[in-house]
Amino acid sequence: MDLTKTFVFVAILVGLSLAAPNLNQGLWINPEAELDVSPRKIVEGVEVPANFTWQDKDGINYLTLVKNQHIPQYCGSCWAFAATSVLSDRIKIQRNAMGPDLHMSPQVLLSCAKENRGCSGGWHLLAYKYIKDNGITDETCSAYLARGHKNGADCEAQYLCKNCDKYGNCWPMEEYPKYYVEDYGFVSGEKDMMEEIYNWGPISCTIAVTEEVHAYTGGVFRDTTGRKERDHVVEITGFGEENGVKYWEIRNSWGTYWGDEGFMKLVRGIDNLGIETNCSWANVKNSWDAGKEIIHRISDQDRTQLQKDKLYQSVKYQLTRKDREAEMYETKCRLDSREYTGGEKILTPRPHEYLNLEDLPENLDWRNVSGVSYASTWVTNQHVPQYCGSCFLQATTASLADRFNILLKRTNINFAFSVQSLMNCAFGGKCATGGHPIEVYQYADTDGILHNSCMNYESKDIEEDGLCDPINVCRDCQGPPPPDGEQSLENCWAVDNPRKYYASEYGQVQGVDKMKAEIFARGPISCGIKTTPNLYNYTGGVYSEVREITDLTHEISVLGWGKTTEGEEYWIARNSWGTYWGEGGFFKISMYENNLGITRDCCFGVPDVERSGFKTVTTEES
Repeated sequence: MDLTKTFVFVAILVGLSLAAPNLNQGLWINPEAELDVSPRKIVEGVEVPANFTWQDKDGINYLTLVKNQHIPQYCGSCWAFAATSVLSDRIKIQRNAMGPDLHMSPQVLLSCAKENRGCSGGWHLLAYKYIKDNGITDETCSAYLARGHKNGADCEAQYLCKNCDKYGNCWPMEEYPKYYVEDYGFVSGEKDMMEEIYNWGPISCTIAVTEEVHAYTGGVFRDTTGRKERDHVVEITGFGEENGVKYWEIRNSWGTYWGDEGFMKLVRGIDNLGIETNCSWANVKNSWDAGKEIIHRISDQDRTQLQKDKLYQSVKYQLTRKDREAEMYETKCRLDSREYTGGEKILTPRPHEYLNLEDLPENLDWRNVSGVSYASTWVTNQHVPQYCGSCFLQATTASLADRFNILLKRTNINFAFSVQSLMNCAFGGKCATGGHPIEVYQYADTDGILHNSCMNYESKDIEEDGLCDPINVCRDCQGPPPPDGEQSLENCWAVDNPRKYYASEYGQVQGVDKMKAEIFARGPISCGIKTTPNLYNYTGGVYSEVREITDLTHEISVLGWGKTTEGEEYWIARNSWGTYWGEGGFFKISMYENNLGITRDCCFGVPDVERSGFKTVTTEES
């Protein structure tokens, strides 16, 4: 007898729904599924505490971002989000939270894991099975589209990993990293679930959803309807007791505006909402440490054809362009600060005015300060799902998120701000033209910016008639999933009063000493550089290029500096071209010369944590 298949049918009998998913959920069990499950690893002699969370283990947050499966349109993808969140978090745990975080792509599962139904539902166990057999890429390879193989995003090479250019072309990447599940299996019951979470990391669980769950805003929730028919999948990230009531700490995939910043406490030990009946774990194969990378490479034949296609499209574009503008790297995604007339807002002394520059350290990297990474939680890719010149937004929002992490000492919120919300207000620029980086900080001061789970990145400009409409700034949607070619925005609405994140000051900074002082005292900054063909082909080391710099065409964030054993000084920078570029999306570049103009035009914003609804953590409290 096939025990794995038998388990599937037993699972169905104890309450998993085989019917079409509820309009707002996405759990569906394939009755013909066969699984290669493994026994759970037991750690003997470990005492599990009464309170534990991966949000704050010894002062470090080991969790990745809260996501939103329901934007830009509805998709019943909870099964894919729960599975990828578990894997992303367990990778972060294995890497000791040394950033940036790696976010596994739900889109790969929606498009290619065809034992599931894409946006019409699936099972987290089958997600783990697919990843064990085929591997998965991160979100900078495959951006979330909220579509699956049944409604417009059927599996092809580009849904695994792609890049796009300004000519309107996209193509599968020739080489990119993949990540694999080592083994996976079932876990149920309060004791075993607690042990698995404490010893190894978060788990994914099926759960019944009620109207009261949708309306949850905080506290320990206890369902009184008795509903057990599970139609949703969530991640359990910890457990504890509050006022004598035991609870599970649950992370949902409905955005930070739901619940308690995307989390929920559910009463523990009584199988409330069926939470303790059907859970799963998965261990991730180490493919990120040096020497253990798993790099997918396309065949030589496909590589040759791909290069021919790219050359053809480039030549075709140049022949049809009136201005015959040169190659892709000449595209500007940031504008000259000399054209910016908005000024600065400076309320306090600048760091270079009060720091002794000779006392600054020889090396500083906000990705690792005394064993803690304060770098914002992800590397982005501005060029997927299609090309967009949004570097001026990517670099500034990432730097500001870093600074929130620094000021708040990595509290239980991972900061990532919505580039698309800003684009949908056309504040500071557009995909086609780029924009002024400092205007992003100005907007953060006057209007506030939103979490990425309000509007995920679509890498496109909005139509003028929808400019800054509330539904295009922070959105939620309900089912059913729209057909191919439709978005069904009639099933979406604007979210009321989402949390906004503010800046209190903003300004410009130039020159090595002033840049160092600003980065040391307050965190990363964003800087303009000139993009060149050689930079596009960078793979590692300290970059330098002898080149006359007439204008700065690209914006990046600078997180620190260092010195090689040979004495060469360099900046540490983060790009927005995906993790498959450079050193996992980062690069080192010469500090003083031949550095593409990196010291000429930088800017910064200072977080206003109190106006954003937080309390600043003092040195004594941290």
